[in-house]
Amino acid sequence: MVISPWENRTTIVEFVLRGFSSIRQLNIFLFMMFLVFYILIVSGNIFVILLVLFSYHLHTPMYFFLVNLSFLEIWYTSNIVPKMLLIIIAGQKTISVAGCLAQFYFFGSLAATECLLLAVMSYDRYLAICQPLQYPILMTGPLCFRLAASSWLCCFFLTAITIVLLSRLTFCGPSEIDHFFCDFTPLVHLSCMDTSLTKNIAYATSSAVTVVPFLLITASYSCILVAIVRIPSGTGRQKAFSTCSSHLTMVTVFYGTLIGTYLVPSANSSQLLHKGFSLLYTILTPMFNPIIYSLRNKDIHEALKNCLSKKPGFLRGSKEEKSCICPSDGEPVSEI
Repeated sequence: MVISPWENRTTIVEFVLRGFSSIRQLNIFLFMMFLVFYILIVSGNIFVILLVLFSYHLHTPMYFFLVNLSFLEIWYTSNIVPKMLLIIIAGQKTISVAGCLAQFYFFGSLAATECLLLAVMSYDRYLAICQPLQYPILMTGPLCFRLAASSWLCCFFLTAITIVLLSRLTFCGPSEIDHFFCDFTPLVHLSCMDTSLTKNIAYATSSAVTVVPFLLITASYSCILVAIVRIPSGTGRQKAFSTCSSHLTMVTVFYGTLIGTYLVPSANSSQLLHKGFSLLYTILTPMFNPIIYSLRNKDIHEALKNCLSKKPGFLRGSKEEKSCICPSDGEPVSEI
């Protein structure tokens, strides 16, 4: 810490992440558990990315967005878990103010991007189920690229506004953050300046990238539910629902943990409980995503079979495959 010449107060130049210091006797167990989880997250999402890239019949809009989501999960977890492992096993708890702001920037940007990608994927499911004949015309390759790119750029830009405001704050103690990564609320509480503007801007931007996508997802699935109910046969309803069950599960897990973390009043919950909810969406959710999309997905199963049997169709598709648009989980919606 350094003493500012123009102020009679101490300015913090680094923070101390307390992590899970209250349960030190479990450090070895926590380290091994989080390390295994991290390996599973990285390997599972890399597996999904490679399987989609090298399986021709998975080159559809749904799996294009899934590749974006898997890449995001790897980056998202790698921004937090390695530092958390160092805190647990090596006791390297200090982090510079610049490093803390950088960690929060990537954390906030990637979390917001996931919200928008989930909304884009729900729109894709809406078109596949509610407008199957027009799906190949509406959900084109250029549109998929623009939707994905705009999700990434928009969230990184909006989070940058919050980071600029945070970087202008003076942090004057205490220097300890009772968390295993740098989050917005602990950072603001350590500032000795007026943070009302920063809080208001952060609240507005976070609402824009979380609440608005959630409302879009809700609207999409309301239309999907109405369309499924109108299908006369039970088999047709089951097939239609299977096209969005994996994505709906991902949305439920992600937003459920997010709501549990940030909407539960801190006065009614301990900091340890808050850390527990944070672990759910920083570790468990990224680990579950490839599992959720693999267990009940016929396309993934077929691609894996082709991979293991080294069939020619694994790397390149036939003309029949190319003419079939298959945005559903194993069932073609329409053919050109």
